Amino acid sequence: MHRNDSVWQIMSKDLATVTVGNRLSDVRALVQQRKIHHVPVVDGRRFIGLLTASDLLRLSWGDPYTHDPKEIDVLLDTQEIREVMQEDVKTILPGASIREAAKALADGSFHSLPVVDEHGDLVGIVTSTDLIRYLLDQY
Repeated sequence: MHRNDSVWQIMSKDLATVTVGNRLSDVRALVQQRKIHHVPVVDGRRFIGLLTASDLLRLSWGDPYTHDPKEIDVLLDTQEIREVMQEDVKTILPGASIREAAKALADGSFHSLPVVDEHGDLVGIVTSTDLIRYLLDQY
């Protein structure tokens, strides 16, 4: 393991994002189509919040990925993204070390860190899965 490896090296850069003007059904579709668990909410390029697959589960009955999508979408769209998104989200700078990211994720209370530049613009996301892949590459 290289002590100076930065988050930039392992973070996802091709992100699916939404704005507060999108619908929660749009988020569900992104999660399902892209097979992702975390969807950043942006205002332009500025990171303002995060939605997760777990957030969608809390709003629906049962598994929203096995029921008729039209039924699930009607239910999801009764609320707005701003009402559901997590705004108090830990973030990390792109030059931060992978070790710093691992420390931030180690307690298990969340599984992703949006990567923002010094202006608060979203440049990527690093997940616990990214850290596991990095670890596997070391051996």
